[in-house]
Amino acid sequence: MGCDRNCGLIAGAVIGAVLAVFGGILMPVGDMLIEKTIKKETVLEEGTIAFKNWVKTGTAVYRQFWIFDVQNPEEVAVNSSKIKVKQRGPYTYRVRYLAKENITQDSETHTVSFLQPNGAIFEPSLSVGTESDTFTVLNLAVAAAPHLYPNVFIQGVLNSLIKKSKSSMFQKRTLKELLWGYKDPFLSLVPYPITTTVGVFYPYNNTADGVYKVFSGKDDISKVAIIDTYKGKKNLSYWPSYCDMINGTDAASFPPFIEKTQVLQFFSSDICRSIYAVFGAEINLKGIPVYRFILPSLAFASPLQNPDNHCFCTEKIISKNCTSYGVLDIGKCKDGKPVYISLPHFLYASPETSQPIEGLSPNEEEHSTYLDVEPITGFTLRFAKRLQINILVKPARKIEALKGLKQNYFVPILWLNETGTIGDEKAEMFRNQVTGKINLLGLVEITLLSVGVVMFIVFTISYCACRSKRVN
Repeated sequence: MGCDRNCGLIAGAVIGAVLAVFGGILMPVGDMLIEKTIKKETVLEEGTIAFKNWVKTGTAVYRQFWIFDVQNPEEVAVNSSKIKVKQRGPYTYRVRYLAKENITQDSETHTVSFLQPNGAIFEPSLSVGTESDTFTVLNLAVAAAPHLYPNVFIQGVLNSLIKKSKSSMFQKRTLKELLWGYKDPFLSLVPYPITTTVGVFYPYNNTADGVYKVFSGKDDISKVAIIDTYKGKKNLSYWPSYCDMINGTDAASFPPFIEKTQVLQFFSSDICRSIYAVFGAEINLKGIPVYRFILPSLAFASPLQNPDNHCFCTEKIISKNCTSYGVLDIGKCKDGKPVYISLPHFLYASPETSQPIEGLSPNEEEHSTYLDVEPITGFTLRFAKRLQINILVKPARKIEALKGLKQNYFVPILWLNETGTIGDEKAEMFRNQVTGKINLLGLVEITLLSVGVVMFIVFTISYCACRSKRVN
């Protein structure tokens, strides 16, 4: 009987050891299976999960606008007073709801080219008013005139047209006009062919962004979704080649297996440049662990602090010899118009930038940009892209509407929040197909290893105790 018992104890210890070894073997094998599956499903080709969601996003994406309504237009134009603004919004549109077009796979270069159609649908239930709401805002055409035509004689001619059209430094426009375009009375009098329609995002509806060419990841998954080339209306050929304006993906996804130490780069044609985000925190999003990457203040720093921004310092006076920070000149990709981007309410900007403006209240929680990325697949499951559009206005002696100014202004026009979050149904599917399976496999690995170790230890101790008893 003692022999039987010893044999049982030995068998138990052996089984425990086998389970522990099997669990230990299963861990790297399981990791390899996970890695293989993820690499297969994140390639941009027909039949993969990534491709299906890439062609047409299943997440509702909204673009919210807050308009800066000027409260004292006459004081500013006549006395060069501080501009008092009142933020009004949000006014919400659904965007990015159209599927990509002209998708072409190139098996030799392992790239995919496409066009991204643009469209915006107003969402009254998510807005504080209607598209007919009226605002007092900067006159975009009048403000841009001295920048586009610095010649004094030409400015004199333009001044007569501005007066004839009864235009001034500020104007009243509806939300729809300001965003999507209106026929400008001043430009309509110019006696030679020019575009007479003006709007912050004109043209937008029924246009397309691209052509983009991105890597499919078929030959190298570390390059998946990274932009190879971009050619479109917003041609970036004017930037010096050393500026490297196009880096990274479009931020909808990144190559899989994201590490916290990584810097995620992404390109936005809206701001004509690539930008980056760094790890901020671990977040639980609808039961899915994600990494939150945030746009750091350094992204809008002066060229002295961030050499990558030297391309956006285009002159020495306004920028105080390129030492000011928080606003970037993107006029070169806006046909020379004096357009500057910043974070909302001039978050992280030099104090002198916002000094001539009253009514601003920058704070990181409301005005910073972030991406919530699932680290295993690299899919962005939630994001908030926040930017402010500003126009540089300078005194102009030959243009009466601007000659009363005694200082330069970065006039805020609006700020936007483009945001999207994975829906409940998609989140459940993601948990079932990705994180659930990974967690289950991990649980099995740990269970086998733990049970095996415990069994081995228990049966070994019991066997030794039994042997000791027999000897005594």
